[in-house]
Formats: sequence, C-alpha cells, structure tokens
Amino acid sequence: MSIRTLDDLLAEGVSGRRVLVRADLNVPLDKQTGAITDDGRIRAVLPTLGALVEAGAKVVVCSHLGRPKGAPDPQFSLSPVADRLGELLGAPVRFATDTVGDSARSTVADLADGQVALLENLRFNAGETSKDEAERGAFADQLAAFGDAYVDDAFGAVHRKHASVYDVPARLPHVAGRLVLREVEVLSKLTSEPERPYVVVLGGSKVSDKLAVIEALLPTVDRLLIGGGMCFTFLKAQGLEVGTSLLEKDMVETCRNLLERSEGKIMLPVDVVVADAFAPDAAHDTVRVDGIPSHRLGLDVGPETVAGFAAALSQAKTIFWNGPMGVFEMAAFAAGTRGIAEAITKADAFSVVGGGDSAAAVRALGLDESSFGHISTGGGASLEYLEGKTLPGIAALEN
Repeated sequence: MSIRTLDDLLAEGVSGRRVLVRADLNVPLDKQTGAITDDGRIRAVLPTLGALVEAGAKVVVCSHLGRPKGAPDPQFSLSPVADRLGELLGAPVRFATDTVGDSARSTVADLADGQVALLENLRFNAGETSKDEAERGAFADQLAAFGDAYVDDAFGAVHRKHASVYDVPARLPHVAGRLVLREVEVLSKLTSEPERPYVVVLGGSKVSDKLAVIEALLPTVDRLLIGGGMCFTFLKAQGLEVGTSLLEKDMVETCRNLLERSEGKIMLPVDVVVADAFAPDAAHDTVRVDGIPSHRLGLDVGPETVAGFAAALSQAKTIFWNGPMGVFEMAAFAAGTRGIAEAITKADAFSVVGGGDSAAAVRALGLDESSFGHISTGGGASLEYLEGKTLPGIAALEN
C-alpha cells in the first residue's frame, strides 16, 4: 500500500495543529444502565491518541455508536465513551454534545495543545451515512473544518463509504493511524502466502453472512472448520435432521455445492448441544449430529467436535477465527467457543481473531488476549478484506 502513516505526520510536527481522528468507539452498552460492557475498541485507539497528545496536537476525535436513524438519540450518545476515554488517557476529554453544531465548534475552538475532544455520535447526522454524495459531502466539509490533518484509526469502519471515512480524507492531508496500519499488515499476511497449514474457523449465525468469505477462502485454506448457527444449514445439506435449529433453507443447496467442491477441506461438527428452548436455563443435552431431535435446537458444538477441531488447529501454522461456536453469552452454551479459543492459543501458529463477536467472546470468557497473535477490531471489515474487496476507507487513504 502507498499510504502515509501517523509517524509521517508526527515527523512533520503536529504541535498546536488540530488533528481530526476517526476512531471506532462503537462499544457495547448495558441497556439498563448505559454502562460500557467492553472497552476493547476504546483501548485499541490509545496508541494513536497518546502519540498525538504527547506531540502537542489538538486532537478532535469522532466516531459512530450503534445505528441511530440520522438524528440524535440519547441511547446512542458517546457521552459515557468520553468519560472512559478520559480515564484511560489520564486526562479529561472534552465532549461536544453535537457533531458539527455550536457545541462542536466551541469545543474544538477552546482546545489547548495536547488536549482531546470527542464529538457526539456521527450518525446523529444523516449526512454521515447518506448515499447522496452531495449530502455526504456537505457533512464532510463541516467535519473537515475541525482539522488541519486527518487520521483514520477506525478499521472497523473502513468498509463503509461514509462521510467521516471516505469523504473527509479527500479534504485534508490524511494518514493511517497505528491501529489501521497494524490491521492491514496482519490481514495481508493471511492473503499473501500464509505459512501452512492454514486453518480457518468460521462461526456465527448465518451462512449468507459468510458465503463470500467462504468462497474466497476455500481455494487458499488447508482446513475450514465450521461451527455456530451456520453449521446447521451445512448439516441439512448432508440430509440430516436439524430440529428447530437456526436454518437458512434457501442456502441448503449452496452449502451442498460448497461441500462437493471443498475437496474434504470443510470440517463440520460431529456432535452438538441441543436445548428445549433458546434460554440460559433451558434443559439441554449433547447428541450426535445424526441424532438431533425434531423438537430441539442446537445452541453449541459438542465436546467431540471441540476435540476434532482442536486436533486440526494443533497442526496449523496460520489460524484465522471469525464467529463463535455457540451462544457463548449463555454459560450453558459457551463451552464450544471456549474450547476452540483455548485450542487456538495452544497452537504453535500465528493466530488472528477476526473481530466482532469473536473478539467479544475472548474478553467475555476471560481469556488472555495476549495469547492470540492479533485480535482485530473489525469483524465485517476483516471479512471483506479477506474476500479481496476494495475497502472505501483504505482506498481513500491511498489516494
């Protein structure tokens, strides 16, 4: 890639200059209390922000959170994120209560060298996500007015053609932040001659969400291990009863074709944990995949599957994992995800956790993050990179 980096910007000097940083602070919040339940994405941007603060920049951070409908919505406010970011930086973060309005203008204008401000949720403005280039461009003009330079450190958003990701870089000198640079370096290892055997673990709920990446990976991987809710569509394609498990009927034939073309690369579960209902206290048992009762649903992979997948992972030299093996948020159905995660940490391999629910599972299950080679902050962005798609945010930095 021909992308300028944060170090290039720092070498030019940023003291006293306003630097607009697009971060991905889209953290999960507790619905009752509004408290942050996982601050991983906030911590991921600290190296970039810390370097700018130390160099004396006036740092203006912007991000989205959740999916508000282009207007202010209190449940998606970045206010608690500003508080947590200040705690992690060790200095108060000034918070603008709007994106480009009076509060944002005065907050940015009052910044001293080395201070940080956070603008309110970008998606409170319809221009951020608009497909109308004029509307998006007008919002980008307003955002760009807050910076003398632009840093993209929001890898989780680089696959979106949004104003703050795609249009602002065209209006300011722009560089990639430390997180974006690291993500691209790591993922490029997976697409250009990975050390073999190369084993990929895919989970999550839907085959349709992962079809493009499966198609892209099949020719290049040595083994593809499939768990999570998506495995039941593959099992149905083998003619098995899957009960009331999650099933994409319109994808059964596609899965059948993938299995036929996979040359034995695809590994599916041999046993699953089935329950009477989708509930944490539901009665549950482990059964072979050819013995799933018609009235029960699968919510996790079983211990034999974990052992088989772990054996394949133990031979790997490169591992990519995206998607949990079961409903890990419920203790009764977390063993599969935990078992696979622990197997990855034990393998003598370069391992990448592909963001999203996989990264959340690592933290929720209390696993040592340093045991993995890299934990991505971008689930969708990681997958689209591996599919070989052009990511708008990366293309904007290259221009």
